[in-house]
Amino acid sequence: MNIRKSFSGVLLVVVGLLLSTSLWAHGGAAGTDTDQCKIEIDGEWVHYTAYQPFIAPGEEYCSSIPEINTPTNLVFDYIGTKLRGVQMEYEITKEPEGNRILFKEAAKHTSGTVNTTHSFTEASRYLIHLKLIPDTGKPTDVHLGFTIGSGAGMSLASLAMYAFFLFAGLYILYLSNAGFKEFADKLLGKAKEL
Repeated sequence: MNIRKSFSGVLLVVVGLLLSTSLWAHGGAAGTDTDQCKIEIDGEWVHYTAYQPFIAPGEEYCSSIPEINTPTNLVFDYIGTKLRGVQMEYEITKEPEGNRILFKEAAKHTSGTVNTTHSFTEASRYLIHLKLIPDTGKPTDVHLGFTIGSGAGMSLASLAMYAFFLFAGLYILYLSNAGFKEFADKLLGKAKEL
């Protein structure tokens, strides 16, 4: 019985650590940067973040924004200083139609940050268009897609992790409890008959 309690305690600690998403962070190690909110344009980076302060103050969104019909703050931060001296145009279109939803004229943003607020009225897929307009040479156009109106649901990775631990817990229960084993065997026997 003492071994079972120890095993249960260790399992609980391991599950707690795995569910702590702050431990999943990579710390910026080379080759592991998976920031989906960064857009590369002409060798420089722009970081994009969306906020819905009336729904979830302080919560940051990128590729999936939960709610429509609420002010959504869109923030673009230049990483580095090169882009601050160049004109940049911002546009958001509703896809797949390509209808323009938001447009900011080309301008130099010397602060390195562009803020805008928009209330999206339709749940859909949208596309951010950033157009770098240099003093000489051809403009560079890059895109980043996102969806809005998907609710605050859970990511597929989180669902898979929870399903795995649920299955593992049921399997441990199956191995350690004769009554549950008998019940599960009866259910599986009936399922085989179908």
